[in-house]
Amino acid sequence: MTVAGIGCRRGATAEEVLAAIAAARARHGLARLDALAALDRKRGETGIAEAAARLGLPLLIAEPAGDAPGMLTRSAASLAATGTGSASEAAALAAAGPGARLLGPRLVLGPVTCALAEGEAS
Repeated sequence: MTVAGIGCRRGATAEEVLAAIAAARARHGLARLDALAALDRKRGETGIAEAAARLGLPLLIAEPAGDAPGMLTRSAASLAATGTGSASEAAALAAAGPGARLLGPRLVLGPVTCALAEGEAS
């Protein structure tokens, strides 16, 4: 299972989310994507939900406790806002399941971060 974890500033548009996903997929040469993931506190962000709908993918809501093992980046702003050093990396790892691994550090594009993880979702 390949998951795109999304973090964003409040009010990010679907176009901005889709652009970040496309850039992250291009960076890693990733053709297959099974789901989008976001932290529970981003559940109300319509840009994320609309991006998932446009891609025809489920939006998985994850709530990891703090920093997940395997995270590659840490942002003080993300830590203050979400309780984790990278909302996108934490969401991707949690949604991809036990033993998930990031394909690389999160990509930041405007108000959106995107991290790709592979794993076997539970």
